[in-house]
Amino acid sequence: MAVDYTVIVVYLAGMLAMGWWGMRRAKSKSEFLVAGRRLGPWMYSGTMAAIVLGGASTIGGVGLGYTHGLSGAWMVFTIGLGLLALSVFFSARIARLRVYTVSEMLDLRYGGRAGVLSGVVMWAYTLMLAVTSTIAYATIFDVLFDMNRTLAIVIGGSIVVAYSTLGGMWSITLTDMVQFVVKTVGVLLLLLPIAVVKAGGFGEMRDKLPDEYFAPLGVGAETIFTYVLIYTFGMLIGQDIWQRVFTARSDKVARYGGTVAGTYCLVYALAGAVIGTAAKVMYPKLPSADAAFATIVKDELPMGVRGLVLAAALAAVMSTSSGALIACATVANNDIWARVRGAVRGDSGAGEPHDEVKGNRLFILVMGIAVICVSIALNDVVQALTVAYNLLVGGLLVPILGGLLWRRGTGAGALAAVSAGGLSVIGLMWHYGILANEPIYYGLLTSLVVYVAVSLATPPTDAATLAAWRERVAGRGPEETVPEASVAA
Repeated sequence: MAVDYTVIVVYLAGMLAMGWWGMRRAKSKSEFLVAGRRLGPWMYSGTMAAIVLGGASTIGGVGLGYTHGLSGAWMVFTIGLGLLALSVFFSARIARLRVYTVSEMLDLRYGGRAGVLSGVVMWAYTLMLAVTSTIAYATIFDVLFDMNRTLAIVIGGSIVVAYSTLGGMWSITLTDMVQFVVKTVGVLLLLLPIAVVKAGGFGEMRDKLPDEYFAPLGVGAETIFTYVLIYTFGMLIGQDIWQRVFTARSDKVARYGGTVAGTYCLVYALAGAVIGTAAKVMYPKLPSADAAFATIVKDELPMGVRGLVLAAALAAVMSTSSGALIACATVANNDIWARVRGAVRGDSGAGEPHDEVKGNRLFILVMGIAVICVSIALNDVVQALTVAYNLLVGGLLVPILGGLLWRRGTGAGALAAVSAGGLSVIGLMWHYGILANEPIYYGLLTSLVVYVAVSLATPPTDAATLAAWRERVAGRGPEETVPEASVAA
């Protein structure tokens, strides 16, 4: 295992080195939070694919393949579909807004009436997303070093917090590009073909497994529908995803680069399901489906390759964790703390000199420490992530898409939809259970009905607000100063 350990240690040291390099580039708020809005198609596609394909998509995707066969690809497949829908239909206008958070978009569209409440919901979602990603370090480090759970979370989480705090989005972008390459090589080019060969090929897999393992809808139509509601729609509105859209240097990069990333996700989904199916042939009685990834890596891969594939698993977790962390800190600072501070002072604090990079860096550090502490204390990751996604989609999907697509939507309608959808989801989860499908179904329907009804019952958004909104959507908003430097490829 010495070679494998060396590969892992070199990889982790490289992540920290890139954080230090990113710190030298992040000299302004725009550079720190959205990489100066100047990523080209290559870097944009790689980093977007890296953030959406995390530990759940890699370790969890293989586990679903182990349990359900090829139809286990549907969870990650719906993530890819969501990214494709975002890129084709919405990313261009989102990129042209030149904002930093989803709540800022809502304030622009509705005249400053929906941002605070939406910021709280989005903060809770990004916090729990970062927590669930951070907990995954325990699984990987246990396979690598037989390490205590708490120590594994502290080490893995601290590395992510360190490079994210140092360079912000520039550091995260650079590390995500490396993580994208490592995942592609480790999972698609190495683990996938090796797993199929070790299982005896596709013919042997078909002979040894039930036909349900090769049925396209084997996981169940209702489960697939729920995946679409939670993950496809979640991709359309998450702060962690939008913040990557903000990094594109143009609306064309956002559209076409995101389309490439979404297509990559579809391939990755199928690869994970095939690996899990192969693992079922080789290890038919594993105690846990989520152990399939670690077992096949540990027992079937040669030395050195094993280290690279485990690095790929770390890359998957780190990319999602760092993206969720900077999103959480951005929302906490810009959407919650700045508004609270302004309300206490009686103004927005405008005109006061302060170091925005230092402030955002401090928030990443504070949120990172909080994420590590919550990760150590939390046990049921699936329930926590389900709560986060249910609140996100149930509370924010309708007012966000309504603001983008329906001119008659109003600020009062948006606030009512966030409140009604969020409270409905919470109440229904209490009644039916956190993992039930009904909360997201009925919560989303409640949000839609309330949004339409209240919007039609209240005066339309004033003309000046809509005119300013149209100017921003058209890309004629205020320009940011971008340093004369090479644009990232």
